[in-house]
Amino acid sequence: MKKIATLCAVLASTCVAAQTSNVTLYGIVDLGARHGSGLTAGNAPSPESTSSLGSGIHTTSRWGLRGTEDLGGGAKALFQLESGINADAGTSANASKYFDRASWIALQKDWGTLALGRQTTTLADAISPVDPLGMRFAGFNPNIGVTALSQHGLGIQFGSAGATSGSYRLDNALKFTGRWGGLTARAMWGLGEVAAHSGALSSRGLGLAYAARGFTLSGAFQTFKDVNQRTLDGATLGAAYQWGSVRLAANAGRNKAETAADKLTVQRVLSAGATWSVTPQADLTAAYYKVDRTRTGAADDGYGRLVAFAEYKLSRRTKVYAELDNTRWRNGFQGAANKAHATGLSAGVVHAF
Repeated sequence: MKKIATLCAVLASTCVAAQTSNVTLYGIVDLGARHGSGLTAGNAPSPESTSSLGSGIHTTSRWGLRGTEDLGGGAKALFQLESGINADAGTSANASKYFDRASWIALQKDWGTLALGRQTTTLADAISPVDPLGMRFAGFNPNIGVTALSQHGLGIQFGSAGATSGSYRLDNALKFTGRWGGLTARAMWGLGEVAAHSGALSSRGLGLAYAARGFTLSGAFQTFKDVNQRTLDGATLGAAYQWGSVRLAANAGRNKAETAADKLTVQRVLSAGATWSVTPQADLTAAYYKVDRTRTGAADDGYGRLVAFAEYKLSRRTKVYAELDNTRWRNGFQGAANKAHATGLSAGVVHAF
């Protein structure tokens, strides 16, 4: 009888543990038809016009797994694995990383969350609540590309990003997130893991945000090293305010990079925009981005970009959208052979599961 009682206790504790754990499969599929004048299908400057079927025009297509386990005493274990997809072709967005968007595990308690693995930087976290476009059109949004360094255009790997094209996410990173009421603080350390060079490809960042009564203030600073110990510094500060059915947002971002001996590249982004919820189903969003670039030995250049979205919710998970954009390059930023003025028009559907 004692053995039976012990077995029942073990089975009962297993059942309780199973009830306090959960794993969720989730994702987003976004596909839209697009026509661009002066832009390629990948939205790079071009001398021609292009028609294409694009993935992630509204929201980046992705799939993932996330889960939590209640450890008792208010403690939890969390994990997330997330992979970007090209929904138009059925391929991975990143050929070299399967879970390119997230691959981390964390411990959480009332003191905060400590996460380890591949995850977003403090710059990316700070941009998210104050971007005027609400993080739409990631491949074309200057706050995501330039301010948060997803497409920094420097051609050098800064931090343990695993790529020379951007530093929006870092491998081998530790990030602490603490929340106290409306205040959120973040600290991040990216390990470079370069043998005999402890500082190479490393990164450190701090972020702070405050949200209360419809107002949000969010900022961050992060510094990155390349394999030669050259430095990229990035900073961002923005605010958003929800006023009835209207959301107003503005942000300023700046980064400075040592690209070679005695050579610097400085990029600045100023942005502002608004979203109007015309009805519970329909939203209108418009945002303007001004990008300036200064490089040693080259003329200053940049561009201005206006992007507008109209979207209609067919259900809680599915919406249709239309998008219009206008880009005016300055001082040859686009390259001598390409058009100095570009426009784009898109329409599509996005479904979340």
